Formats: sequence, C-alpha cells, structure tokens
Amino acid sequence: MDHLLWILGINLLLIVGCMLLLWLLSIALGDVSFIDSFWAFGMVLVAAVSFVLADGSASRQGILLLLAAAWGLRLGIHLLLRWRREGPDARYLKMLSRAPGNPHLYSLVKVFLLQAPILWLVSLPVQLGQIDPSPAQLGLLAALGIALALLGLFFETVGDWQLARFKANPSNQGKVMDRGLWRYTRHPNYFGDACVWWGLFLIAAETASGRWSIVSPLFLTFLLVQWSGAALLERRLKRSRPGYEEYIARTSSFIPWPPK
Repeated sequence: MDHLLWILGINLLLIVGCMLLLWLLSIALGDVSFIDSFWAFGMVLVAAVSFVLADGSASRQGILLLLAAAWGLRLGIHLLLRWRREGPDARYLKMLSRAPGNPHLYSLVKVFLLQAPILWLVSLPVQLGQIDPSPAQLGLLAALGIALALLGLFFETVGDWQLARFKANPSNQGKVMDRGLWRYTRHPNYFGDACVWWGLFLIAAETASGRWSIVSPLFLTFLLVQWSGAALLERRLKRSRPGYEEYIARTSSFIPWPPK
C-alpha cells in the first residue's frame, strides 16, 4: 500500500510541477492553447514514470506503457501541430477575456491547475495497472483490452486524418463533415479516446490494484460525452454550421452505427 501511494503521489506532484512550468510558458507566449497537447503528453509521462517506479508484471507494464505512448504521442503531436497551424484556440480566448481580475492568475487556476487532478485521475489505469506483480501473464481480459485499445487508436487516427483532409479542401468550408467514419458517428475521435482508456482499464483490471481504476474510463466517458467534449462542441456547431441539425438527426451520437 505504501508503494502504491508513493507512486500515485509522485505522479501527482510531477503533473502539478509540469502545469506550473507550462503556465509560466503561457505567460511568455501570450497563449494557453497548447495545454491541450500536454493532456496527451502528460499521460505518456505518467505511464513512463510508473513503469520506472513500479514492480509489477513486466508484460503488463510493457503493454500499458506501449499503448499509452502510442495514444499519447499521436494525439499530442496532432494537437500541437494543429495549434501551431491554427493559432490560439477561440475557446480559451473567450474564457480569458471574461476573467475577473488578473487573467494570468485566472489561467493558472482554471486552465492549468484544474487539469492536473483530472489528468492524474484519468491516467489511473496506467498507474495502478503497473503495480501488482501478479498475475504475471496477460490473460483473456487483457487481450480484450488490447483489442479495444487498438480499435480506439484506429478510430482516432483515421477520424482525425479524414477531418484534416476535409478541412484542407477550400470547397468544404462551412460544410458538415459526414464522410468516412464521420458517417457512422458524429465523434469518431472521442469514441476512439473512450475505447483506448476502457481498453487500458481492462488490461489493468486483471490485477487487484488495477480494478480500482474503473473510475478513470467512467469519468473520461462522462467528460467526452456530457461535459467538455461532444456536448460542448455540438452546441457551438449547431449555431455556426448550417445543416448540422440534419446531421444529428441521421447520425449516431457516439457509438458507430449505420446512418438513418
């Protein structure tokens, strides 16, 4: 138990420290939008630190680190390049323009420090799943988790690629993306996110400590569907994108399904 709490505590302190450094960087740059890319990179950092500190099953530790790195590095680089290409995120600009008092202190609390415990909570499968040495071998539950995580990586990668190609075509400006994976779900990238972290939980759940990490995929799914993901995005698209209401009527919200 002491070893478990020590690893969890080290990771939390590390995330908070990174957030403070990134906050200072945001002041120098005059923009906080890059924080979205660190959300993904931070997961990789937590998985790597846990890999070094924990004494769990080598095979389970290895697959958890590998999948977390594949997910986090791809998404982090994608978001970082998008920020460099498109500039400051309008959501953050609007938030900080309404900040009471000092906007830098507001961004410290509302943008950076707020994300630290959320990142730590969501990354619990790659922390708790690496702690227990038994069972030493991966079982059926882990195999299902690996398959689910790979499915999620496919949906995220292909969905983001399809959307980027769609946006790059000037003739598509103002149109609704309803092709490829976007024909079957309005949010293939968010669906992929959820699959990856449910998959990581299943791998971790073969251990006694890892079962407690179920709070992670439950909370992440809530974030993606109800709070900061799909729900927030769709409110904005309903106002700004003609035809989006019709797209909603015929297309599955989250889980891929043939269109009506």
